Amino acid sequence: MGFGMTTILLNIHNAGFFPAVTAIAAMGIFYGGLAQIIAGILEFRKGNTFGVTAFTSYGFFWLTLVAIWYLPTNGSVAPTDKLFLGIYLAMWGIFTLFMFIGSLKANRALQFVFASLTLLFFLLAIHNIMGNDAILTFAGYEGIVCGASAIYLAMAEVINEQFGRTILPIGAHKPH
Repeated sequence: MGFGMTTILLNIHNAGFFPAVTAIAAMGIFYGGLAQIIAGILEFRKGNTFGVTAFTSYGFFWLTLVAIWYLPTNGSVAPTDKLFLGIYLAMWGIFTLFMFIGSLKANRALQFVFASLTLLFFLLAIHNIMGNDAILTFAGYEGIVCGASAIYLAMAEVINEQFGRTILPIGAHKPH
C-alpha cells in the first residue's frame, strides 16, 4: 500500500493533473519510505530475501527521491541536473528489471507490479535525459496503473488472508 499509494500520487503529478505538492513528499518520506523499510525489516525476520530487498530498497528509493528534491533548498548541495536524474532513474530501472526476473517465481499480480515499475523507471529516465514532456505525461499515466496494481495486490493479500480464501485473485504461480 505504501508503494502503491505514493506511486499514484507522484504520477498524478507526472501526468499533469496537479503540481508537485507537500502531500507527495510527505507520503514519500513516511508511507512510501519509512513504512516500506519497516515492512522490509519484518520480511528479514521471516527469512524472505526477495521481500526484504524489495521493501527496503523501494523504501529508501522514496527517501532518496525526496532528498533529491529538498536537500538543494538549504544551499549546501547543488540540485541534480536532468541528465544525472535520468541516470539515477535508469539505475533504478535496471535494479527493478532484476527484481522483475525474481518475481517470475511469484504470483502474476506481483509480476505485473514489477514489469510496470520497470517500464515506469525507464520512461522517467528517458524523459529526464531527452527532456520530452510527452514521455513524462505518458509515464504519469503508466505510473498510475503501476501504483493501482500494487494497491490491488496489497488489498488482495489482506482480504484473501482475512477471509481464508481467494476473494481477489492474484494469479498464483504454478511451480513446474
